[in-house]
Amino acid sequence: MGLQWGDEGKGKIVDVLTPEYDVIARFQGGPNAGHTLEFNGIKHVLHIIPSGIFHESKLNVIGNGVLIEPHIFEQEVAALREKNVDATKNLYISKKAHLILPSHRMLDAANEQAKGNSKIGSTLKGIGPAYTDKIARSGIRVGDIMEFDFREKYELLKCQHLQMAHTLKFDVLDFRIDGMTLEEYEQVWLASLETLKKFQLINSEYFINKCLDEGKKVLAEGAQGSMLDIDFGSYPFVTSSSTITAGVCSGLGVAPSRIGRVMGISKAYCTRVGAGPFPTELFDETGRLLCEIGHEYGATTGRSRRCGWIDIPALRYACMLNGVTDLFVTKPDVMNDFDEVKMCTSYEIDGKDTDEIPFEYNAVEIKPKFTSYKGWKQDLIGITEYDKLPQNLRDYIAAMEQATGVRVLAVSISPDRKDVLFK
Repeated sequence: MGLQWGDEGKGKIVDVLTPEYDVIARFQGGPNAGHTLEFNGIKHVLHIIPSGIFHESKLNVIGNGVLIEPHIFEQEVAALREKNVDATKNLYISKKAHLILPSHRMLDAANEQAKGNSKIGSTLKGIGPAYTDKIARSGIRVGDIMEFDFREKYELLKCQHLQMAHTLKFDVLDFRIDGMTLEEYEQVWLASLETLKKFQLINSEYFINKCLDEGKKVLAEGAQGSMLDIDFGSYPFVTSSSTITAGVCSGLGVAPSRIGRVMGISKAYCTRVGAGPFPTELFDETGRLLCEIGHEYGATTGRSRRCGWIDIPALRYACMLNGVTDLFVTKPDVMNDFDEVKMCTSYEIDGKDTDEIPFEYNAVEIKPKFTSYKGWKQDLIGITEYDKLPQNLRDYIAAMEQATGVRVLAVSISPDRKDVLFK
């Protein structure tokens, strides 16, 4: 689980943990995710496919809670093939996963345009409109592509979307996806359904539960972050799905009682993409350095991320919502050269101290209260044991443990999978 606003390093940690599991399953989100994996000099970004795909002996599942954009999925499959990975061998797809249509992406752009200065910073991948159709019971699912009346369902839903765009006064003729008009992209999209049909389409809820009954270990991979959860995030500047542990149950069809450990991932600082509240955001040279040294640019959008000090009230809130049992801390190496690092331990709102996330998160002025720590002033590359990390860094991590009440299981000190140090 991501415990911040996304981009915590979930893909890398899933890749590191995969050898200990039998099945890796995505349970929500879609092509708005960007999970970056680096190993053996290779850098690869996944959007829809689970991050265990590079391990041939492991099964990967795209669950019912995930949204699939067939053309983007086809591109992912092709990119894996270039690295000699045949995804058809160890990737299963839920028949109940919903599809993102080209017209969903058009609606996404139309809705953002209509919001004007109130834009939420959508990735424009069609996520919101597709989840809207799912809740409105008018969506199209993966299993539908095998049915005789699929094209009829498709045309009906597309027609509804075009009417909505017209109501929003959106210029459909001027709209482009990857440089193509809506009609041109539609032909590419429809052709990509043939790639989808090459995969094993399953009732994933039965499959996952059978695996658990047989004693197999399943690792659920989250997308986005807890502070972007549709219910508990900084609404309305959130994603359209449940990004917390509860989303695992609905996104894979497993009972809460079947969940064992909950591994939460947090950067040693904070980042956020798009609009929305960010109490610890830095607008100075330190913020610029965090962005530059940390290469804080979205894996999906390419947009630069907003950067700031770590926010303990938000982190503690996310640990509570998720029932986190183990904490992973990523990217402390970005702050290697800092003389001082800071940690927001509480907020001041209307002259009063609080460590709770307020309902009016977007509307009130929040003054973060900071505790300062000495920087470790040391390059971490080459360190292979947790106990060999600089004492000042270990003190900082211990403060995170004390503040959240959750043990830190491991620390990641570079983008490479080999540089994850377990305590």
